[in-house]
Amino acid sequence: MASRLQQVSQHLSSYINMSAELWEGVPLAPPDSIFKLSAACNADPHPKKINLGVGAYRDDEGKPWVLPVIKKATQILLNDPNVNHEYLPITGLPEFTTAAAKLLLGPNSSAIAEGRVVSVQTISGTGANHLAALFLSKYYNFNGTRQVYLSNPTWVIHHTIFGSLGLKPVEYPYYDPRTVGLDFEGFKSTVENAVPRSVFLLHACAHNPTGVDPTKEQWKELAEVILAKNHYAFFDCAYQGFASGDLNDDAWAVRYFAGKGIPMLVCQSFAKNAGLYSERIGALHIISPSKEVADRIKSQLSVIQRSEISNPPSHGARLMSLILNSSELFEDWNNDIKTMAHRIIAMRKELYRLLTEELKTPGSWEHITRQIGMFSFTGINTDQSQALVEKAHIYLTANGRISMAGLNTHNIEYFAKNLDKAVRGEL
Repeated sequence: MASRLQQVSQHLSSYINMSAELWEGVPLAPPDSIFKLSAACNADPHPKKINLGVGAYRDDEGKPWVLPVIKKATQILLNDPNVNHEYLPITGLPEFTTAAAKLLLGPNSSAIAEGRVVSVQTISGTGANHLAALFLSKYYNFNGTRQVYLSNPTWVIHHTIFGSLGLKPVEYPYYDPRTVGLDFEGFKSTVENAVPRSVFLLHACAHNPTGVDPTKEQWKELAEVILAKNHYAFFDCAYQGFASGDLNDDAWAVRYFAGKGIPMLVCQSFAKNAGLYSERIGALHIISPSKEVADRIKSQLSVIQRSEISNPPSHGARLMSLILNSSELFEDWNNDIKTMAHRIIAMRKELYRLLTEELKTPGSWEHITRQIGMFSFTGINTDQSQALVEKAHIYLTANGRISMAGLNTHNIEYFAKNLDKAVRGEL
């Protein structure tokens, strides 16, 4: 009996002496590379510094640009006595999600007409990717390993999202450093050799981070293989309209796949093409085989969304709903999109001209104008990139990726001259 009491006493003593959880074992995570780069640029007093890291549009003065149509829509909301701050439905503002689906899939989409599209408002494109990945992790019937194919390279957060949900990221060949272009044969071969029912994440347009997109003919070839292998297409569409200046052209791949009946979903963002970065407005669209299946999918997405964010925010949704459902505002938005896209295209052409005609920079630079969208892979190496940061105060990622939106008529010559020096090893 004495021995038993001693055991109980020791047990209680050890329990009492246990300290409260103080999180001493939590490791320090590295800072986000892009935000770290921007912070370093902001702290740099150099008068000619250039931030080519952040993925946000800047006007020709290097300033953030609030789209005129957004200002107009904001005034309409401010003067609307019926606007309040009540909760939205769990799946979002219906007027927004319905219009967003039509923008992406087209006004004559058979999937929309047949009630087979499930649309849910999300916390921008990042939230759409996360909600879609979480849905797949719960309900997709993986053929073997629970994995998702991602392009090499891709937006780094893709790896974080899928990995955190127990879906193994597997890379497929995409960027070819020898040509500073697309490794189409490697890409297609991976799709052909992957086990049936594999999930492939595809960038709908303006591939991030390379700016390298398949041609329409290449998209058609990929669609045939994906269809034959019963793969699942997971589209990420963050730059519709922003890439070429044409909303319909930038949605071509998505609409083609949908028209072919390929099982698919699309993550959509209005951060870039509407300049609504901080409003976090996006949508997830899942195309199902029937309305009955669509209803079941929506019910489960509602359950997931309720536990994740409860209800999405309203301001960005109301702004985009006004724009998408008004012919006048929609035309204004189209013009604003063209302004952004065409300025970036002009910067590509000017950079190419400076490097090839004025500076005679060694190497081939056609990729600058072949690539599309906000980002460009310059093709320079890590040492050259680092030299630009440290010696020229030009902030770009170590892999040579630059945001074309950071260039303007005032700084492009400075950038081109220093890029030329870096390539020649003279910086």
